[in-house]
Amino acid sequence: MNVLFASAEAVPFAKTGGLADVVGSLPKALRKFGVNARVIMPLYGFLDREKFGINYLFSFPFSRRSGTTDVQVYTAVYDGVPYYFVRGWPFFGLESQVYDGWGLDHNRFIFFNQVVLAVAWELRQRLNWFPDIFHVNDWHTGLIPFLINESRNDPIWNQVGSIMTIHNIAYQGDQAGGWLWDQGIPGRHQSDLVYQNLTDNLLAIGIAYADRITTVSPRYAVEIQYPYMGYGLDGLIRTRANDVYGILNGIDMERWDPETDPLIASHFNADNFQTHRIENKQQLQAELGLEVRDDVMLIGLVSRLDQQKGLDLAVPALRRLLVSTDVQFVGLGTGNDHYNYEMWRLGQDFHWRSRTVIAHDARLAQHIYAGSDLFLMPSYYEPCGIGQMIAMRYGSLPLVRETGGLADTVMNYDDGPADNGNGFVFNWTEPNALFNTLHWTLDTYHNRRPAWERMQARDMRLDFSWDKSAQQYIELYQGISVNSQRETIT
Repeated sequence: MNVLFASAEAVPFAKTGGLADVVGSLPKALRKFGVNARVIMPLYGFLDREKFGINYLFSFPFSRRSGTTDVQVYTAVYDGVPYYFVRGWPFFGLESQVYDGWGLDHNRFIFFNQVVLAVAWELRQRLNWFPDIFHVNDWHTGLIPFLINESRNDPIWNQVGSIMTIHNIAYQGDQAGGWLWDQGIPGRHQSDLVYQNLTDNLLAIGIAYADRITTVSPRYAVEIQYPYMGYGLDGLIRTRANDVYGILNGIDMERWDPETDPLIASHFNADNFQTHRIENKQQLQAELGLEVRDDVMLIGLVSRLDQQKGLDLAVPALRRLLVSTDVQFVGLGTGNDHYNYEMWRLGQDFHWRSRTVIAHDARLAQHIYAGSDLFLMPSYYEPCGIGQMIAMRYGSLPLVRETGGLADTVMNYDDGPADNGNGFVFNWTEPNALFNTLHWTLDTYHNRRPAWERMQARDMRLDFSWDKSAQQYIELYQGISVNSQRETIT
């Protein structure tokens, strides 16, 4: 079976969030099970072609309503997965970042959607490879299922299926009508789109026309069917409820491995972490100029700094905790200017026991995963979340809010000998709820250390690999392929 992933991001080439981690990992896992998975994405101007071995493959003219674009296709193989990169002036090829803002991104990604189908056709003609399934991701590729539907009068395209994965429903590519017309996209007349005034919303178009819809965790698949989490698309999701599946993201267990990670000070596993892991905590404290102490609980946070991630819960709760208790805190991330300042201020005001670094720093992130005792993730919503999985893999117990993938991966401590539980969970979206849970973790850390270490060992033995998720996706692909003859959706 041939599957072509279409995405705006993929690790290691371009990343702003979890979408890149998924597209950079899932195709590799699928190939282990015999799926010929490949990835297509834009060739951004900032990509280092020499570093990644990205080479020219072919080019072709692509006609649009307003003219003809010379589309150039490049290729590379990473982790055994073939990647295709497309560029075409003025849409892709010169940019210094993945996204350039609402006014530019709609036009760029509408073009990308059109070109994905054109490149697939060229691959069929030139390399004798053609997708059975297009696996599209978020609004940036939401037009592809519709364009496939428009091509069903061709028997070749009528055999092709599509899956749309929603990584974050809050970002939708809405109000795209003018750009859709300018690029020559036909009208979208699917009844649910028309009835709900969503014909110009790129994510909604993908949801309406894809054969199957997936989300990145089972809990999130339920949450987005309600107004509080559906961001205006809950009604449309409910109309497709029978085709919506929640499949939990995985992580690359080979990459995130405390036994082999070259970025950490001391290697360890679930059997020897009690004696070997402490060196990573000491190294993190020394690196950031904190007092090197084994007996103090060190709280870590690695996050994009914006409201979704619960920073307006975390900062007040941490302030109260740092004033009144003997703890240390290390925070890393960047994002919204307001939260950048609030996190920086937290580090300044409690400089003797707190450090905050407002930046992207992959090396420091690894040190925090491997050296912190507690990992903080108080998100308002979290479609899946990867940070909590990495933290658990490295023996840092997660403290999370009960939402999305956090609820699917973290079971609350039983407040006893840890016969059950692998972290700490709170629900209410109030700083007091987080503050009280932090006090609970502190009490457990100091007074119930055997329970704490039992949860650490349990977390480090959890299987967060992509294997189970890959099998679930394969079942969906096969289900679509069985129903290979389709009628055009109108």
